[in-house]
Formats: sequence, structure tokens, C-alpha cells
Amino acid sequence: MNNEEILINVTPQETRVAIVENGALQEVCIERRRNRGIVGNIYKGKVNRVLPGMEAAFVDIGLERSGFLHVSDLDRGKVEETDAEQAPPPAINQLLHEGQSILVQVVKDPLGTKGARLTTSISVPSRYLVYMPNSAMIGISVKIEEEEERTRLRELLTACMSEHHTGGCIVRTAAEGVIDEELNRDIKFLCNLWDSLYEYSKTAKPGTVIHEDLPLAVRTLRDMVSNTTDLVRIDSRESYQKLISFKNKYIPDLPCAIEHYPGDHRPLFDLYNIDDEIQRGLGRKVDLKSGGYLIIDQTEAMTTIDINTGAFVGHHNLEETIFKTNMEASQALARQLRLRNLGGIVIIDFIDMVLEDHKRQVLKSLEKNLSKDHAKTQVCAVSPLGLVEMTRKRTRESLEHILCEPCGTCGGRGTHKTVETVCYEIFRELLREARVYDEAQHLLVMANQNVIDMLLDEEATSLAELETFINIPVKLQVESYYSQENYDVVPV
Repeated sequence: MNNEEILINVTPQETRVAIVENGALQEVCIERRRNRGIVGNIYKGKVNRVLPGMEAAFVDIGLERSGFLHVSDLDRGKVEETDAEQAPPPAINQLLHEGQSILVQVVKDPLGTKGARLTTSISVPSRYLVYMPNSAMIGISVKIEEEEERTRLRELLTACMSEHHTGGCIVRTAAEGVIDEELNRDIKFLCNLWDSLYEYSKTAKPGTVIHEDLPLAVRTLRDMVSNTTDLVRIDSRESYQKLISFKNKYIPDLPCAIEHYPGDHRPLFDLYNIDDEIQRGLGRKVDLKSGGYLIIDQTEAMTTIDINTGAFVGHHNLEETIFKTNMEASQALARQLRLRNLGGIVIIDFIDMVLEDHKRQVLKSLEKNLSKDHAKTQVCAVSPLGLVEMTRKRTRESLEHILCEPCGTCGGRGTHKTVETVCYEIFRELLREARVYDEAQHLLVMANQNVIDMLLDEEATSLAELETFINIPVKLQVESYYSQENYDVVPV
């Protein structure tokens, strides 16, 4: 039985949410005031460019970069009478034209240089339901497994929607076991909310926010609290009052207590060393208890995870050692995906296993550990090369992209040139400068301390020979603010 606790740290600049299971940090969400996430926001947009070759359009929603709308994300039920699932999608330029006003919702935050990903299939969430005004679908969360409960929920929603309202609904996991009156109340609230939003959108100007999702602290209460959550602690009294008001109004049967943490003697995140865990979540290497380790690398296209036995030598044989390392790694990497919020394509290089039974067990363990993830995941079978390919839905920036930026010295490479390499570059630059400025009194080399030290020591003979060859004296000057790769050769 998992002992889950949610910690919410609120400051004027940012809100941080930590999900802790059995004393270990599993997930972190960070929302900063300056660049708050916009997933779930509804905008009155204006089509500023249609790209038939990409079957997509760029939509101005009032942000720095236009949002991206693919034809597959268009709500075709509004533009054609045929069955949208059976009929092939028409060309994008048949559905949209430049200058057209359109109601869109953000499904992915702007990531890197890319604008927000948009959809016209609008959805408005509550605690138990997700209301879709432009759809007739009734869906049930796959995490509600009991068939009797699924049937009850489907029948209730079908009757309610057909009798009183238009549109469709998706039943969220939190609705399992909830009484009919609560669900009816949720439906009425969502329908009334949508009616007001739709009326507002008719007169709103393009680029206007029609609906903004709740702040992170309140969103946490709505989306992340489950039956396994024991306690929600928050260190802001003002935000605590907001959570209590939201709970009393919308979630009176919340399965856990909400507690204000005064933090007089100890910051909230220090209870479980959250800040230290976040710091470790920014590193490439993740140590396993057995002595093995993971290497995690984020690239533009995908995330790669390599598993190594490291110091773990096992007790019986090589195959057993490999199997135990892979089993431990499957649990650790599932946690790291949540903690670092890694999304998109993930390639996992498990240590090669010979036995098919071991491969199945490792894959099953990975899927089991990923089942706790709030984000949707899909795992493929072990490839012929021994790799496991998986995807994890990405809706916001990863932990690294939120907290870090590319290194100004190495340009994001993670490496820099050796001192020896830089010395040889300086020699070539001295030759070039000597040819151009053959009447110079001397050439001044300004470089990092490490570079100057090598020029005066290991490369002193080479420098002296070069001076003789170009027949111009060379002087050296240490520049403490220069990085190892930076240097200047100045004729004087």
C-alpha cells in the first residue's frame, strides 16, 4: 500500500508541487509567474497562415509565437456531416482560410522554438469529468477496470447527456464509486460554464483568452489527488484558504486531508529533502542501490537511457546479475521519467539478456511501474537490437528545460576543447596574423590560465620554434574571465 503525500510550496514567484510516495519523491511540477503554462487554456484565435503541404495552419492566439494546428486536431464534426472517423480528412485549405476566426485550445505548451500545439476539439475538465461540447462520445477512464462500475457510469452519463445537455463526456478515474448526484452536479456545472464561455467567445477579439485553467495549487487538488493520497500539505495560508474553498464547493468528498504547514522552523520541502532530489534529477547519472547506474541523455529528437551494471558483480552468474540490474533499473527509470517529466520518444538500452523469460519480466516490471504515471505512456516490445522503445505524452517542458539553460561556454554540448587543442589553434592563428601583420612589433596572446600554463610548459619549445619561424616575438597574457576555449591574438 502506497503512502502518498502531496507537498505544495507557494512563493510570490513560483509554485512547486511534489508528489511523495513512501518517503521518496516521484514527481515535481513547477509553475512560475513569468512563464506560467497555458495547457488547457482556450483562445479566440485568428488563422494567419495555412500550409497545404504540411496539412496544418498557424494560428495567432496573442502569444509571441503562433500556435500550430494540424488537420488531425480539427473538429471535423463542425464542418462535415459524414462520420469523421470513417471519412478521410479533407485538405486543410478546405477547412480553414487566412484571416478566419477560430476557437482553439492549447494541448501542448510552447517547447523550445516551437509554438503551442492547438486543437479545436475543446474540452473543459472538472474533478470527475471532462466535458466535450463538440462531441457526442461517452468515454470511461481505462484505469476504472471493474466492468460493473464502467457500465453504471456509462449508463448514467448517457442518460444525463441525452436528456438535458448536448456534447460528450469522459469519466475520469476519480469518479469511480462516486454517487449519481455528484456526477449530475458536475455535468451541470461544466455545461453552464461552457455556455458562458461560448457566449463570451462570440464577441471577443482574436488573441483573447476565453478560458484560463486553474492555478497549479488548485489544479493539483483537482487532477492529482487520488484514493492513495493521504495528505496534502501547503505552506501558504492564503493558498490554503483557496484550496479549502475549492474543496468545499467542488470536491466535498475529497479522500484526503488538507493541512496548512506553517514552516516556522523548517521549510516544507526539507521534510523529504525535495530540493536535493530535484538537484539529482538534473544530472546525467542515476545510481542504483545495487551498484549499477543509469545514464540519461535528452536530445531534440528523443531521450536515451542506458543501463550499466557498474560496481554490481552479483553472486551467482552473469545472466542473473544482468537480470537483477535490469529489474532494478525498470523501477528507477519509471520514477526518473516522472521526476524529470521526460516526454516524447524514449529509447531504453537494457543490458542484453539471453533468456526470453527475463526479457518478459523486465518489460512487465517497466509497464507496472509506469502505470502510476499521470502521463499517458506506451511501451513497445524489446527490439532485435535489445532496445525498448516507448513514448510518454509531453504537455509541458521537462524539469531540465524549466530550471536550466544551455551552457554559454560549451553551447550546450556538455564538453569543451582540451587545452592542447586550443594551444594548436593559437599556433595556427599566430601564423595567420604574422602573414597579415609582418611589421608588427610583437603578437600578444590573451587566453585562459590553463592555456597559458601549457604554452609556458609542455608547448614552450613549440612556441619558441614558431617565434623563430615567423620572426616576431610572442607575448602571453592571462585573462581570468576567458573560458578555456576563448583566446585572442592581437598584433601590437
